[in-house]
Amino acid sequence: MLPYGDRALLVEVADLAAVQRLRAALDRAPLPGQVELVPAARTVLVRLDRPPADTDAALLRRLDLAGPVAPATGPAVELPVVFDGPDLADVARLTGRDEAGVVAALTAVELTVAFGGFAPGFGYLTGLPEDLHVPRRSTPRPRVPAGAVGLAGPFAGAYPRASPGGWQLVGRTDALLFDADRDPPALLVPGARVRFREVR
Repeated sequence: MLPYGDRALLVEVADLAAVQRLRAALDRAPLPGQVELVPAARTVLVRLDRPPADTDAALLRRLDLAGPVAPATGPAVELPVVFDGPDLADVARLTGRDEAGVVAALTAVELTVAFGGFAPGFGYLTGLPEDLHVPRRSTPRPRVPAGAVGLAGPFAGAYPRASPGGWQLVGRTDALLFDADRDPPALLVPGARVRFREVR
């Protein structure tokens, strides 16, 4: 546990599963003055309406992390995706499916935004079938176009803007993933339930 600025604590844990358990425990038993929880891959930022106190560490240590992790209840988001990505054939080969089978698997499952990061509006989506966990590309691309939909390890995601990237690109979406004039600006907020819909 580390102080983070003058009104937050950063709690480091072992993995994403521990993040989900800690977040659920803090939802059930919030710290006094808890305003917001910001999950990441191995941390949870606990934003407070006051400076952190010595008692916060003791309260965090006493949390019951064995309790249930409730299913995601965030907004439902449907992303239209054209599945014509340059790595679709490689993903099919890596997973032992044909390309249509990859698309069928990706459109059949409901994904959850575990956390945001990398770039404003980029949501790390979990819930992929285990056989769709594919490695990142051995050589990242210097430029991935905005809207590209990719897979890497246990995650799926869509690039909100053009940037370098090493994910396996399976398609593209024209959804506006980040808009500074929207509230909230990110379309894929933590806890959102996401489905891919195939479009031509």
